[in-house]
Amino acid sequence: MTEQLRLMAVHAHPDDESSKGAATMAMYVDQGVDVLVATCTGGERGSVLNPKLQGRPEIEENIHEVRRKEMDEARAILGIKQAWLGFVDSGLPEGDPLPPLPEGCFALQDVKEAAEPLVRLIREFKPQVITTYDENGGYPHPDHIMTHKITMVAFEAAGDPDAYPDAGDPWQPLKLYYNHGFPMGRIRALHAYLTEHGLESPYGEWIAGWEKSGRKEREITTRVRCEDWFETRDRALIAHATQIDPDGPWFRVPLDVQREVWPTEDYELARTLIDVDLPEDDLFAGLRTPSLAAEAADTRD
Repeated sequence: MTEQLRLMAVHAHPDDESSKGAATMAMYVDQGVDVLVATCTGGERGSVLNPKLQGRPEIEENIHEVRRKEMDEARAILGIKQAWLGFVDSGLPEGDPLPPLPEGCFALQDVKEAAEPLVRLIREFKPQVITTYDENGGYPHPDHIMTHKITMVAFEAAGDPDAYPDAGDPWQPLKLYYNHGFPMGRIRALHAYLTEHGLESPYGEWIAGWEKSGRKEREITTRVRCEDWFETRDRALIAHATQIDPDGPWFRVPLDVQREVWPTEDYELARTLIDVDLPEDDLFAGLRTPSLAAEAADTRD
């Protein structure tokens, strides 16, 4: 393979990259793929979720800087590159009725204008493959939904010489995937294994809530085996110390169980400009020849 493969993952907040697709990214880095995370916001309005760090004014008063340092540590663990798009965290509104979103936040930006820095970054980095969230944001956080919206616009516009003419030379990515960080098939499989072996499962209420909601499961088109990098994923996640309790439910399922029961991270192919054969086991399926990978450099007429 002489053409450099490049993967861009577009996420809403620092820590999202470590909870969604981190093992995949670490695996590709070790294979020589160039991987860049685009982080839309600084996570300024994120609560301190780790009970061990709550109530500490030096953290809460400097949460933006703290989360940047956490991102630096996670980036180094995963071996990836990372860029900030510079938007302000919208926070997660709570209450009934929901309060209005803060003025100037990411979720209230004009979608086409907000896509411009992402278009610029795509044209600079030149990824063949991009990952992001589905139209529901993976879960309905306003910043996750907005991340989906600007990524869809940027994917289509980056290769168009008439779109965003001041944002660099056109570059057309070829494949776009949605992350499925917590597919219900995985949750049910882990829950069944744990209960059958007399182990505590953290997933019972999760499954009950899903079934009550009546939501349908998304299609998984692409399963990437990356179980050898689950430990790296967890170390990157723990680096986001304000968000993650290392003694919390996230880490209660032993890694050897996770590797045995569900050794993949899972994706939904949302857009492709090349022919594909589904299901896939590689985000770069169909692109691992120099001629096909180089097609991304071609712009539309």
